Amino acid sequence: MQDDAPETTPALTGYDCIQGYLRMLDSSPGVYRMLDAESRVLYVGKARNLKARVSNYSRPGQHSGRIERMIRETASMMFLTTRTETEALLLEQNLIKQLKPRYNVLLRDDKSFPNILVAHDHPFPQIKKHRGAKTEKGDYYGPFASAGAVNRTLNQLQKAFLLRNCTDSTFASRSRPCLLYQIKRCSAPCVGYINEAEYAESIADAAQFLSGKSTAVQEILATQMAEASQAMEFERAAALRDRIRALTSVQTAQGINPRGVTEADVIALHLEQGQACVQVFFIRANQNWGNHDYYPRLAGEDDAGKVMQAFVGQFYSDRDPPRLILLSHGLEDPDLMADALASKIGLKVEIAIPQRGEKAELVEGAQRNARESLARHMSETATQGKLLTGLAEAFELDTPPRRIELYDNSHIMGTDAVGAMVVAGPDGFEKGQYRKFNIKGTNITPGDDFGMMKEVLTRRFQRLLKEDPDRETLAWPDLLLIDGGAGQVSAVHEIMVELGVEDIAMIGVAKGVDRDAGKEEFHRIGKHPTALRHNDPVLYFIQRMRDEVHRFAIGSHRAKRAKAVGATPLDDIPGVGSTRKRALLAHFGSAKAVSRANLADLKAVEGISGSMAETIYAFFHEKG
Repeated sequence: MQDDAPETTPALTGYDCIQGYLRMLDSSPGVYRMLDAESRVLYVGKARNLKARVSNYSRPGQHSGRIERMIRETASMMFLTTRTETEALLLEQNLIKQLKPRYNVLLRDDKSFPNILVAHDHPFPQIKKHRGAKTEKGDYYGPFASAGAVNRTLNQLQKAFLLRNCTDSTFASRSRPCLLYQIKRCSAPCVGYINEAEYAESIADAAQFLSGKSTAVQEILATQMAEASQAMEFERAAALRDRIRALTSVQTAQGINPRGVTEADVIALHLEQGQACVQVFFIRANQNWGNHDYYPRLAGEDDAGKVMQAFVGQFYSDRDPPRLILLSHGLEDPDLMADALASKIGLKVEIAIPQRGEKAELVEGAQRNARESLARHMSETATQGKLLTGLAEAFELDTPPRRIELYDNSHIMGTDAVGAMVVAGPDGFEKGQYRKFNIKGTNITPGDDFGMMKEVLTRRFQRLLKEDPDRETLAWPDLLLIDGGAGQVSAVHEIMVELGVEDIAMIGVAKGVDRDAGKEEFHRIGKHPTALRHNDPVLYFIQRMRDEVHRFAIGSHRAKRAKAVGATPLDDIPGVGSTRKRALLAHFGSAKAVSRANLADLKAVEGISGSMAETIYAFFHEKG
């Protein structure tokens, strides 16, 4: 792959500019970028033949209004050649997600989906929710459309198979069964109430169920229940009955379960009034594991095939596709897309537009949901647009804000301090853009809210300046809402001046008289404090945003505090991972006992070498 960007930027723009590049190009496959006069990326595209593709842009009178506008704004182009068109497609999708060009169809919500993980690194495997890279050893089942769908399934699986969900350190430190055993959600392997072989059978049953073989599992359990009843083991029979009921509950909760589709993603598109909704349903193990809706930014594109092509490419750019993808609309180049997706997983991927039967019914259901979701979204967006316009009018902003960022801190007497950032815009709260900041400053006085805010804002905007100094992407806010009065606004303004980004509008929201909601005062640099009338929708909008950042900050702080409570000093010893930590806790019973152990006792622990024993001993005895 080589970069063929010219050394000098042509002074010409539009068609003349594009024609100037034709003599430099050959028929190689690759990716092209169209840039405006300020070098901002307007569009990223791929081509089987770069010269032929760019030549199409050089001929006036053959393009839609959207493409004509893009060509007029083009002041330079960049090119990357690839070995194959498949490579070009994959590179195109990566660049689109990274650069977010104005004229590309963009998948704005890029969340990851949770899975269920049955871990393999323990004699009594843990079953838990997992999100992100699949780095842990074990079997993964998913994706599920939401954390709620995973939690409901895990809850029922615990009832059915009595599998543990505690961490390895908690497991190793137990001396008696926990509450989950008392309420019949766990078989208490931590204290030996079930042996390894019996627990392995439960794991195998759970794996069968998650793989779609639920009927076989239920038949086995029904047989065991009948045998227990005949043997007058009524307590065991009742436990088996409860497990069968739990499995039935899981199946009911899954909703529509297709018989003839074992594994597929169902993707349906609905276009209306220049907006789009894409619904993705996840079918795994013959079960519907939920759906998620997306509202891609179209940039004037109204061709369903092009929108679907862009969506599918970006959706799977960082996700593994299933073996079957069912679509409501055809792609521009389905064979190329199938090859690109197959290259990601090393297996054949089929892309189909079913016309009849169960698969067509699945697509029809997804498209109905897309149509209904878009209607709701357009209504909500119209309301949100009015609120943003009202906000701009109330505070004399040049235009309605496209991205609002709100910041808050949460801590208890300075401990476990967390900074939080919430984002709102035309589509409401952008939860995929929320960020939390673990406060790292060692020179911040405990409880110094301004010191914490300074660290958060400095880290946030230093990163933006590093990643996008020219403000080409939508990651830059055009309004900051600060929880505080004139003092906080002035202090934050000083930070922004220091960083060279003082042109971003900023409003401080103070509690007002008696700290009563509805009596808020609003502070801006160089202006007198103002207030909004008690029943103003813009006031409610600001209150809702402030409540959301408080909620997110407090939730992040509680999660950090809970993690700290479950931590032990063993976590900080170099070379002591989960296996050695488990061995130490099993041998000594607690982290405190490990800290008091002598060197000979540490060396006696299975899996702890002489040098590691010395490291552990030194950690506890050579401080200070």
